[in-house]
Amino acid sequence: MFYLWITTFIWAFSFPIIGYFISGKMDSYFAIFIRVFIAFLVFLPLLNRNIFNKLKLLLILIGSLEIGLMYLFYYNSFRFLSVSEVALFTIFTPFYVSLFYDLFSKKLRAFYLISISISVLGAFIIKQGEISSDFLKGFLLIQAANIVFGAAQSLYKIVCEKYEIKSHKEIFGYFFLGACIVSLIAFLILGDFSKIPSDLNSYLALIYLGLIASSIGYFCWNKGATLVNSGTLALMNNAIIPVAILVNLIFFKVDIDFYNFTLGSLLMIIAAVFHKFYAK
Repeated sequence: MFYLWITTFIWAFSFPIIGYFISGKMDSYFAIFIRVFIAFLVFLPLLNRNIFNKLKLLLILIGSLEIGLMYLFYYNSFRFLSVSEVALFTIFTPFYVSLFYDLFSKKLRAFYLISISISVLGAFIIKQGEISSDFLKGFLLIQAANIVFGAAQSLYKIVCEKYEIKSHKEIFGYFFLGACIVSLIAFLILGDFSKIPSDLNSYLALIYLGLIASSIGYFCWNKGATLVNSGTLALMNNAIIPVAILVNLIFFKVDIDFYNFTLGSLLMIIAAVFHKFYAK
């Protein structure tokens, strides 16, 4: 849980940073590539080149899905949705995490869906509000991102359990290599080179997203995923929503509905307590 909570607080700043400093300010494919390339450089010196080739390919595949392909959907959703709407539509991720883990492990955990459903309800209450006219396009993009992200998280957990991975920092370079391959191809084919930024604020935002949100964030999140059960991992995917709202309130002065925030957060706490009781 410690690693997952660290990532939750780190990623809480990513929603507003992408929404206010990246989306519409620069080419999204360029932003994705630079972000994951910075993270890849962080883990490159630690890379273990002696692991099985099959494991290398699996990690590259997981990275290409969890970060590369997921970001292609995620960043483009900001073209149609506000920051709050993007956060709202991520509430379905826990369902995908739990269901894909059950699929990969061939063991259905039906009761996990109860606590996850309560958590999703709480997240929805927190984030309910006006929906823009372009919501369907944005919704479908976010759901595609959620599905890919949820499946890749579960697959990483399964692979690490199968191969009994102990040192995650030695393999994480392959994870980001997969993300770099997908994002570079997307940038070269779909990117708008005229929208490469030249201002300092844009690059500071990219450096934060690369060094902190991506390298530290994904490392802690995926390592944490291997230390908890799939139900807890699913629930933690929604914990970021109330934290991100508080970040928006404190640092970006965005008004919130305190009643909905309190009620939704309470439901999410109930979901966590219920799940912990059931897991024991």
